[in-house]
Amino acid sequence: MSGIAVGSIIFAILMVMLVIRVPIGIAMFVTGAGGYLALTGWEFTPLLNILKQVGYARLSNYDLVVIPLFLLMGQFATHGGLSAALFRFVAAFMGHLRGGVAMAAIGACAGFGAICGSSLATAATMGQVTLPELRKFGYSGALSTGALAAGGTLGIMIPPSVPLVIYAILTQESIGKLFMAAVVPGIIAMIGYMIVVRIMVTLNPAAGPAGPRVPWPDRLRALLQVLPVIGVFIVVIVGIYGGWANPTEAAAIGAAACGILAIVTGGMRMKGILDSALGTANATAMIFLVLLGADMLNTALALSQMPVELATWVKASNLSPMLVMIVILLIYVVLGCVMDSLAMILLTIPIFYPIVMGLEFHGMGATDKSVWFGILALMVVEIGLVHPPVGMNVYIINRLAKDVPLSETFKGVMPFLASDFIRIALLLAFPAICLFLVGTGH
Repeated sequence: MSGIAVGSIIFAILMVMLVIRVPIGIAMFVTGAGGYLALTGWEFTPLLNILKQVGYARLSNYDLVVIPLFLLMGQFATHGGLSAALFRFVAAFMGHLRGGVAMAAIGACAGFGAICGSSLATAATMGQVTLPELRKFGYSGALSTGALAAGGTLGIMIPPSVPLVIYAILTQESIGKLFMAAVVPGIIAMIGYMIVVRIMVTLNPAAGPAGPRVPWPDRLRALLQVLPVIGVFIVVIVGIYGGWANPTEAAAIGAAACGILAIVTGGMRMKGILDSALGTANATAMIFLVLLGADMLNTALALSQMPVELATWVKASNLSPMLVMIVILLIYVVLGCVMDSLAMILLTIPIFYPIVMGLEFHGMGATDKSVWFGILALMVVEIGLVHPPVGMNVYIINRLAKDVPLSETFKGVMPFLASDFIRIALLLAFPAICLFLVGTGH
């Protein structure tokens, strides 16, 4: 049996387990271990040896320390009330426009994503802060919940981003380069969502009425309140890319700074500190379980030679490289129906990365191609957070907005999905959008 056939059987069993709602980390571990046993003649000694090696190699990786630190930074921001300050700042400058409060919510999501790194946390936190304001000004349920569900995806698009850290570790790429490459696409995503809101309220003015104009002294006060948050983002991102600190050191500085800000300006007390530590521990344990499951699965796939055979077949098929890339991105959209963003990155990168690196795109070198594909993959993975039938961000926002039917929220998010696809098409055609800031596109 060929490696592609063995790998296909492993994937089929994995998909069945996901459909019956087996947790993704356990599903990947079980199918990986079963595939490894089958490929080694049902001998348990090699499996036990590889388990020992995989577990130690993964959990002793120093680069992974950055994940709990970024998660802790986001927890401090969540429990410390920094989200409310961000929303007040953006709303002070945009709230008087038609649809301005919804655009302010999107802008605040982008700002919160710059210190959080998690889409689900961004959606949940900003939903609690902004939904009451959107209701107060009479925004429609579809626009309110759709804008927040889409805006929540900026949590992983705007660096720091946990999926980008995982991609960097899997591909041995620079975390700093990937973070810098995500900045411009993240800003374009934010602007694109705001344009969608503007179009929606132009077509239906009642969906997003204008709020009151905020006096300039109040605007300046709102700006002063968010300057420390902006400072944290600059220190972390510029510190990493400028070489002043490695990602772990920068994340530690960011977490400490957010903790201090949450206590001093947000009034966070001991309960908030304990909740932040517990939330970080829970999220870290979940991520590391998924990492171990993915390592076991990828070990079995490597033994089957499926990634190598698949890359060789694609290269020999003479298919257009851009067609291959579009198919890969469509597979991500489909996978978004059954699994979360982190699982998609862990499951697919060991298979798709060798294929992409073996093809020619726009005359790019290896580093440019690696960074470009990482940002493309992240952008398509974020779509899985809002498109039916799963759309975790949609469910989170809909639970917060108890009076809005789920169908209305999915209806409201559709125009934002159109904006996502336009942005992906732009990045496919013009890689310099993400590469010029990194300095690797020359």
